Amino acid sequence: MSYAKQHLNEAVEIIEKMDVDVIEKMADLLAQVKTEGGRIFFLGVGGSAGNCSHAVNDFRKIVGIESYAPTDNVSELTARTNDEGWASIFFEWLKVSKLTSKDMLFIFSVGGGNLEKNISPNLVEALKYAKSVSSKVIGVVGRDGGYTAQVADACLIVPTVNADNVTPHSEAFQAVVWHLLVSHPRLKANQTKWESTAK
Repeated sequence: MSYAKQHLNEAVEIIEKMDVDVIEKMADLLAQVKTEGGRIFFLGVGGSAGNCSHAVNDFRKIVGIESYAPTDNVSELTARTNDEGWASIFFEWLKVSKLTSKDMLFIFSVGGGNLEKNISPNLVEALKYAKSVSSKVIGVVGRDGGYTAQVADACLIVPTVNADNVTPHSEAFQAVVWHLLVSHPRLKANQTKWESTAK
């Protein structure tokens, strides 16, 4: 079997094992944020940060929810990292944004954050802050879900079907899930361009 076939077979297996009830709960929580006029703050690092930027576009343009990704502001991100340290970058950003109970953190992460292993401590500190102000939390994460899975209101853990491919599958399925959500009838407010031109 070619590697391409193996990788795609793994993707099929992941889809078959995904917890659709969790995804529907995520849609319900997002609909609540929209109804209440809340905001979504997408948090992720590395490849997940790139996914956050794309998701912000889709949730603003297609769903109509005010959304932000702190990692899109390179000047503030690097200033906070340099002056205050990596672990507090998101937490301090959210404080200035006056995060409230109407708002939501949407986490994209391979591991979900783990303070004991010093992996994505910035996500953990942001999640602690979000819980302290009763913000909603959802996430799409890999492995065991880490701290995100422990505290989230709804967390989809991308099933591990090959331990050697946890990162590529986790980051790929972040995109699958958020595109599903912005297409969800409970959330989609605006037609996407290519679909609108086909009619």
